[in-house]
Amino acid sequence: MTAAYEAFIDKKFAESSLTIIAQANTIIREYAAQGFKLTLRQLYYQFVARDLIDNTQRSYKRLGNIISEARMAGRVDWNAIEDRTRNLESNPHWDDPAAIIEAAARSFRIDKWENQACRVEVWIEKEALIGVVERICRRLDVDFFACRGYVSQSEQWAAGKRFAEYRERGQDVVVLHLGDHDPSGIDMTRDNDTRLALFAREEVAVRRLALNFDQIETYGPPPNPAKLSDSRYERYFADYGSESWELDALDPRVIQELIGEAVTEYRDEDAWLAMTDRENDEREQLSVVTRRWADVVAYLDDDAEPS
Repeated sequence: MTAAYEAFIDKKFAESSLTIIAQANTIIREYAAQGFKLTLRQLYYQFVARDLIDNTQRSYKRLGNIISEARMAGRVDWNAIEDRTRNLESNPHWDDPAAIIEAAARSFRIDKWENQACRVEVWIEKEALIGVVERICRRLDVDFFACRGYVSQSEQWAAGKRFAEYRERGQDVVVLHLGDHDPSGIDMTRDNDTRLALFAREEVAVRRLALNFDQIETYGPPPNPAKLSDSRYERYFADYGSESWELDALDPRVIQELIGEAVTEYRDEDAWLAMTDRENDEREQLSVVTRRWADVVAYLDDDAEPS
């Protein structure tokens, strides 16, 4: 997406704020070069991980205020920080029939997991991280879902029915769950395991993919105090102590790598490549129609003339 620097206010920033803005733009450019857009929370954790600011609520609010004013003053790209929980929805439009066929060719997909022994779904606790998950899941043709905390009973029931259908087709099911490492975030994986077994009427493999303690030791995301008000705090404290960690603090590249590696563990590569070849062949058929659209129109006009 093209950068958009547009000023709506005239503001003189303090030297310390200008330093923060320059650092933010460096981080933004680094991730944009790899095709990532960051939420404010992810940008904040990049600052913390690089020891540029302290990991406190005050620091988070100050960074948010500086970035907000910097965007208003035209110093930070409007397209660089995204809100993944609020999006405008609209109908797609095309200039002519050929254009919609061309769009269909680009988006044409077959179910490449249809002939696999196992179905994989990716469930993530936070909707704010769905953009990170979406990119890798679409490439792997894996279904993904933002849980928004504990999954609602309606969604658990729907998943149970879906998984039961997969089992009837002879496929196993694996849910890869990603969440915060805090009292409730840890418990959400257990809750998914318990309730999916109930609604699917048999055990469903639920694998906690992240955030796990070994990943915390490996990647060193900044900690936060675990919430004492959480009813699950005492059990969590007994296992992990008083600190907790947010999934947002993991580098987006790490999250994608974890998902990619896990999904390929369950995938038969020969079957996958066969389905990929079939998909490419059938997509090319649509592309041929697009390239020869004038011939298609002429044929239809000739066919419509009275004999």
